[in-house]
Amino acid sequence: MVTRVPSPSPLPRRTMRFLLASCAAALALAAGSVVPGNPLAPAPQEAQADDSGKTTLTVAVAQSVDSLSPFLAQRLLSTSIHRLMYDYLTNYDPKDNHAIPALATKWEPSPDKLTWTYTIRSDSKWSDGQKATAEDAAWTFNKMMTDEGAATSNGSFVGNFKKVTAPTPEQLVIELKEPQATMAALDVPIVPKHVWEKVGDFSKFNNDQKFPVVGNGPFILTDYKVDSYVKLKANKDFWRGSPKFDEVVFRYYKDQDAAVAALRKGEVSFVAGSPSLTPAQSASLKTAENIKVNDAPGRRFYALATNPGARTKDGTKFGDGHPALLDQKVRQALFMAVDRKTIIDRVFQGHAVEGEGYIPPRYSEYFWQPSADQKLSYDPAKAAAMLDAAGYKKNGAGKRVGKDGKPLDFRILCHATDPNDKAIGKYLQEWWGGLGIGLKVDCIDNVSDPWYAGEYDLAFDGWSVNPDPDFVMSIHTCAALPAKPKESAATDNFICDKQYDELYAKQLAEYDPAKRADLVKQMESRLYDTGYMNVMAYPNAVEAYRTDQIKSITTMPSAAGNIYGQDGYWSWWSAVPAAGASNGSSDDGGSSTGVLIGIGVAVVVLAGGGLLFAMRRRSTAEDRE
Repeated sequence: MVTRVPSPSPLPRRTMRFLLASCAAALALAAGSVVPGNPLAPAPQEAQADDSGKTTLTVAVAQSVDSLSPFLAQRLLSTSIHRLMYDYLTNYDPKDNHAIPALATKWEPSPDKLTWTYTIRSDSKWSDGQKATAEDAAWTFNKMMTDEGAATSNGSFVGNFKKVTAPTPEQLVIELKEPQATMAALDVPIVPKHVWEKVGDFSKFNNDQKFPVVGNGPFILTDYKVDSYVKLKANKDFWRGSPKFDEVVFRYYKDQDAAVAALRKGEVSFVAGSPSLTPAQSASLKTAENIKVNDAPGRRFYALATNPGARTKDGTKFGDGHPALLDQKVRQALFMAVDRKTIIDRVFQGHAVEGEGYIPPRYSEYFWQPSADQKLSYDPAKAAAMLDAAGYKKNGAGKRVGKDGKPLDFRILCHATDPNDKAIGKYLQEWWGGLGIGLKVDCIDNVSDPWYAGEYDLAFDGWSVNPDPDFVMSIHTCAALPAKPKESAATDNFICDKQYDELYAKQLAEYDPAKRADLVKQMESRLYDTGYMNVMAYPNAVEAYRTDQIKSITTMPSAAGNIYGQDGYWSWWSAVPAAGASNGSSDDGGSSTGVLIGIGVAVVVLAGGGLLFAMRRRSTAEDRE
């Protein structure tokens, strides 16, 4: 919402990150070992160009940009762009997700694990020519520690930081209050101090007025128009090696059938879907000439979220969530009347697996399933009995009513651009209608406003999970609640549970991979039992690209994984242009033929012209990361 629905990925500050940076990385951290040189040698090839001289990879996406500021962005599209623009201290290996060098070439903890020293590489420079140093990293973290606006998206990473300094240009030192297991998985873009120290209000600065934007990642942002496009060009001086394409274009289509049609015509090179291609779309493309469909286990979950009673950190209540949903038995009864098998078979048509725990099976270390006596299996009769026991019995007309005589009617927030929301919404109306419960499926373009305002009963939710579990778990802590009513915050769904918070603190401080994984699973179990979140499915990443425009491209994991929305920049950095690809022009994100020729990578979002809000919209289907 916002990741998911409202939870919006932009979920309020969450942008998730899951799966520990892999056991290997965690073991390295716990042991205090040094991660050696870069295992992914550059060896870049020159992008094949035609007579025009430039090649552009154009990506059709189903999200608009919420903010180009890495301190505010939470949508998957935006954070993916930032991975192209800025380097992080570490990255994730595309083969198995273990932590590897990025801006930092190595990192090592003190014996008590409370002080971490990072060696900053000497061969990274900002696109304006200045050298990237440890001071840039120290300034980035200190700004997040002292400015609430700068902590909007990734504040959970620095909440336990005591002090951050840069003794030398190539040495960064982070002192912790308590042990922190995410020190090789700090998914925070490092920005140039000499540029960002001039910013006034970080809560309002969207980084979208002056181009090109200074960065040190594999691509450089050169232009942007709200709900229209973002352009980036290859950074020829990137330390890992220049990308093979001169430009990359992410173009947003509200109508996904139109995006698929554009792929067929060669107007775009790649289609990600909303957030994935529908079964009908992927089936039609599998037989299309010069098009390859990538269908692999995804990093997302698809869920129902209930309003637990919107509130601020100090306990101030707001919103208009249905009071019946404050009853755990009512929530559980609703979930027991959801037939996951039907959703997988008829909606996803096999391109997903049934959901239960909060973390997808792709991340086996943290994948959790309820015990037999804990599981809320599909059982409409038992659900009806639970509602009866909770005091919501059917009247003569077959409607469930409370003790006040009012019918049990709910609203559910639905993303207008996500066909899965609409399809599943119809099934819920049927299943819950059989229980005597009314359901209004409210499919709208902007689910952020009612979500942040707490003006919903249920919502379709979903997150893309990263290689370390801390962030995605942090969005359900009491600390993630907003400071003021209706204000953007890190919280996904206003959940605040003392037992969950205690487990969260323990997992964050646990360096032992196995012990930490067990704590994370306990957190998933607690989320399941409280019933505020109900994971229905783990969708596959179903996407497609033109083989006459893209010769090869890296998935993550490389054996069988996704291309769009990776935990890194491997897909777009590694993509190799096909020989003889035709070219067109797309200076303003317009239609083009074949591999586009343009001034920069363009990410076009045609979602109905609007402004970037201080309260950013929740993503269409996956939020933050």
